[in-house]
Amino acid sequence: MIVGIPKEPNEGQNLVAMTPSVAAKLMKLGYDVIVESGAGLSADCPDYQYEEVGVEVVDKAHAWGADIVCCLDTPPDAELALMRPGATLISRLNPWANKDDIQKFCDMEITAIAMDAVPRISRAQSLDVRSSMMNVAGYRAVIEAASEFGRLFTGQVTAAGKVPPAKVYVIGVGVAGLAAIGTAGSMGAIVSATDVRPEVADQVQSLGGTFVEIPVKQESADGYAKALDEEQQKATLAVYTEQAAKNDIVITTAQVPGRPAPLLITAEAVAGMKPGSVIVDMGASELGGNCELSKVGEVVRTDNGVTIIGYNDLPSRLPGQASQLYGQNIANFLKLTTPHKDGNFALDFDDEVQRGVCVTLAGEGMWPPPEVKVSAAPKQQSTPAEAAQDAEEPEAKGKGLWWKILLGALALALVMVSPPSVAAHYVVFMLACVVGFYVITNVTHTLHTPLMSETNAISGIIIVGALLQVGTDNPLVAALSFVAMAIAAINIFGGFTVTQRMLKMFERSSED
Repeated sequence: MIVGIPKEPNEGQNLVAMTPSVAAKLMKLGYDVIVESGAGLSADCPDYQYEEVGVEVVDKAHAWGADIVCCLDTPPDAELALMRPGATLISRLNPWANKDDIQKFCDMEITAIAMDAVPRISRAQSLDVRSSMMNVAGYRAVIEAASEFGRLFTGQVTAAGKVPPAKVYVIGVGVAGLAAIGTAGSMGAIVSATDVRPEVADQVQSLGGTFVEIPVKQESADGYAKALDEEQQKATLAVYTEQAAKNDIVITTAQVPGRPAPLLITAEAVAGMKPGSVIVDMGASELGGNCELSKVGEVVRTDNGVTIIGYNDLPSRLPGQASQLYGQNIANFLKLTTPHKDGNFALDFDDEVQRGVCVTLAGEGMWPPPEVKVSAAPKQQSTPAEAAQDAEEPEAKGKGLWWKILLGALALALVMVSPPSVAAHYVVFMLACVVGFYVITNVTHTLHTPLMSETNAISGIIIVGALLQVGTDNPLVAALSFVAMAIAAINIFGGFTVTQRMLKMFERSSED
C-alpha cells in the first residue's frame, strides 16, 4: 500500500505529517511512501532529504490519492475531494466537535482514523499525538512567556544588586503542565502548580516545583478532567485568583475535547496581577480560553500592564521537533496495524486502541467507540459468593495455624534429640527461616527484582558451602550437598534469566 504525505493545506500550519527519518521506518513495514513536493519545507525537511531515504516526491493529486493519507488536521473539502473511495485518512479529526465531518467521511466511503482520540492507557502512549504536541506546547509556552517577560527568570546576585527569580504558576499538571514546570525550573524560576488530581503532587515535586492544593479533587476514568459544578468552580477560582496575584507568570493548560476550555483566570484575577506579569493561555481557541480576556492567536496587553498570550499554534512554532514526534506517533500506529510488516493496513477491532481511534470504516460510521476505563474503578461491593468466601477465611486461618503448630513441634523435637553441638545451629536455622518468611512475604512487588539479586547472592553462598561438604565420606551429607547445589544453581540461573527478560522489555528495537 502507498502512504501519502501531502503539504498541509490549512493556513499557518508549519508541521509536516512525517519527517524523512520516520518515512524510512514505514518503508521497513512494507509501505511505499510518497510526499508532495515542498511538504516539509516549513519543518526544515526539503524534498532531497525524502529522496535520500527512498521516498518519491510527487504532485498534490498523487499525494492525496494514496491508499493512506497522513496529515495534521481535517483537510478542507477541496483536498478531501482528491481522495478516492476506500482510502484511509489518518489525522487529528476532533470527532467530539466535528460531527458533520463524520457524515462526510461516510459519504466518501473512506476509513477515517482520529489520532487525537487515542485512549489514554499505558500501552497507547507511543501513539498519543495529544501528549506529544502538548509536550512541545508546554515547553514553547515558557519560551513565549520569557520573551514577553521583561526580566530574567533566574535569580542573580550582581555588583549592581540582587535580582530575584521569576515566579511561575502552572494550572494543570498534565503533559503540557509538566513540560512547562520542567522548562521554567531549568531556567531558574520558582515554580508552583495546581491540579484537581492530588496524586500528581509527587510529579510536581520531582521537577522541583511546589504543589498548591485546591479544595476540589477528581478521579478520571477516561484520562480527561471533568467539568466542575458551580460551587467547585467558585472554590477553585478563589485559589487561582490568589496565586495569580503572587506570581509573575501564569500558564494555564486546561482543555476539554469538543468543548470550550474551562475558565480559570477571570478579569478580576487579571486586574489583581502585578504590572509586567504574563499569562499564557494554552486553552485558547475559537470556543473560548482559560483566561477571560485572552484572544485566540493574539497577544493582549491590559490597562494594568499584564500581557496575555493566546497562541493556539504553539507546536507549530517548533515545527521540526513537533513534526518528528507527530510522524513517530503515526509510525507507531501503523506498526500496530501492520503486524506482519507486509505493507497491508489491517485494523483489529479486538484491540481497544485501534477501535478507539476509528471514526469511520469504509464509509460506515464507527463513532463513538466503546468507553475505555484507564484508572482503577472504585472497590465494588462483594458478591454473595465473595461474602461466603470471606466467612470461610477464619476457618482457613485456623487450619493454617494448626500446620504452624505442628511444624513448630517437629522442629522443637529435632532440636531436643540433636547433639548439643548441633542444636545451636538448628535454632539459628529455624529463626532464620521464620524471619526470612515474614520479611520476604511483606516485600512490595516493586522490589521483587532487587530482592532477586539478594537471593542470587545467598544461593551463591549456599553453593560454596555445599562444595565444601560434597566430598565428605558421609553419603547422606554428600547427597544433601549435591541437592543444595542443584537447587541453588536453578535459583541463580533462573533469576538471571528473568532479570534479563525484564530488562529487554525496556530496550528499544533497532527500528525505533
